[in-house]
Amino acid sequence: QVQLVESGGGSVQAGGSLRLSCEASRYTKGGYCMAWFRQPPGKEREGVASILTGRGATYYADSVKGRFTISQDNAKTTVYLQMNSLKPEDTAMYYCAAVLRAYNCGSFWNYNFWGQGTQVTVSS
Repeated sequence: QVQLVESGGGSVQAGGSLRLSCEASRYTKGGYCMAWFRQPPGKEREGVASILTGRGATYYADSVKGRFTISQDNAKTTVYLQMNSLKPEDTAMYYCAAVLRAYNCGSFWNYNFWGQGTQVTVSS
């Protein structure tokens, strides 16, 4: 089991920055996949960025590549999503998620542990 607690988010103008945090209840030496997803109003949820904890391998969706950065803390139990150059189309509910596997993190499939979500609103 993995419990995820998110923080961060809020409202910002276009071009601004926000940082989301996700603290996980579990550390595994071999690492496991953690990711950020988002669900814009009226749209399906999509994977944004993933990381293999402990090893740091990352993957980004094309829509955020070069603007968002996923990272982890030294204890490897907290994952961050630094969001720069935000656009109105980044407005969504953002969710932290995890799955206890150490491969194919960037496929965004079968994540089965979820945080409560945090709202990000970008105004033009």
